[in-house]
Amino acid sequence: MKHAAGTLLFIARFAILGLAIAFVVGLFWPGSGEHLRARFGLAAPPAPPASQSHLGNGPVSYADAVAAAAPSVVNIYANKIVTEQAVRMYENPVLQQLFGGQPTTYQHREQTLGSGVIVSAQGQGYVLTNNHVIAHAADIQVLLYDGRIAKATLVGADQESDLAVLKIDASNLPVIQMADRQTLRPGDVVLAIGNPLGLNQTVTMGIVSAIGRQLNSSSAEDFIQTDAAINLGNSGGALINTEGRLVGINTLLIGKAAGAEGIGFAIPAATARKVLDQIISTGHVVRGWIGADYTFVPVAADSGLPSAARGAQVTAVYVGGPAAQAGIRPRDILLRIGDDDIRDPTDLRRREAALKPGSKVEISGLRNGSPFHLEVTLAQRPLMSAGPMPDQ
Repeated sequence: MKHAAGTLLFIARFAILGLAIAFVVGLFWPGSGEHLRARFGLAAPPAPPASQSHLGNGPVSYADAVAAAAPSVVNIYANKIVTEQAVRMYENPVLQQLFGGQPTTYQHREQTLGSGVIVSAQGQGYVLTNNHVIAHAADIQVLLYDGRIAKATLVGADQESDLAVLKIDASNLPVIQMADRQTLRPGDVVLAIGNPLGLNQTVTMGIVSAIGRQLNSSSAEDFIQTDAAINLGNSGGALINTEGRLVGINTLLIGKAAGAEGIGFAIPAATARKVLDQIISTGHVVRGWIGADYTFVPVAADSGLPSAARGAQVTAVYVGGPAAQAGIRPRDILLRIGDDDIRDPTDLRRREAALKPGSKVEISGLRNGSPFHLEVTLAQRPLMSAGPMPDQ
């Protein structure tokens, strides 16, 4: 028993001595412990930096993107002369009692707020905006980013896409950079810049909610849906990506009057570029037209599969139009135009609009289950009814 107690006392003395030595070494040589562990292969893996464990992949700020794009966004003030009906009362009380008053009209001046984007500075500057911002305007003024005011003239407008091109006579105009490719995906961050309610150069942020939205069943154009806040006055402003490049022209919103919130739309930059080029060249936009209305193909209408079929089903053929002259009939299922398959009615409208009036194209499809091939000579697309207007 005495021998065991002596052994324990001996071990305790050496343990205390070892701790004392370790304390002294750690006090005067603080890095020696890590050095010895590394020498014998016992080094622990380094802890990740605190910043990496808390930050995601997105930028902390979008200020650089806004700084690149904002100088190209302008405020538009369109003055309109509005004529309204009124009743002018007779001064004679007897005539007032007998006839009440005399119908008349009066005019007053109204100003529409909007936004625009400088897209070219060749010669005189060109500004893209919405058609509904400047429609029927007698006088259009543009307020530039640097405070200059320029008078604008209308080059041309396209009601179907709700785009208009203005020309301003000013120098040193900052031109916005358009996105190189249309690579937008739902979930991408976008920023809207404009003049909502007269609050000049307001920036709002959101995401792309959807792409390829159709706002009118007869329209050949599609739209970007976004939840970035768009208000009255944002129309015609820029929708940009996180690099400050233009991806769309803000055009309208579905507001609380319809029970909606966070549903706005923009015209894709690729569409805006095509409209811009045609209006500058010819003053108007020309689209091809087959002369028929379409809808989605009913389930299993062409293949018996339990899923929605590709293609487009003809619902109506315009009398004397290209489709009628080629022999296309209602209930025909159109599957191919030229060398391209038709995915759905929207795809067909887009493809026919891109073709030149007067050009010939072969259309293939099914009639009562039997294939057919017809050659159609396209006409110029007539003006179709406009899509939904902004929430006023």
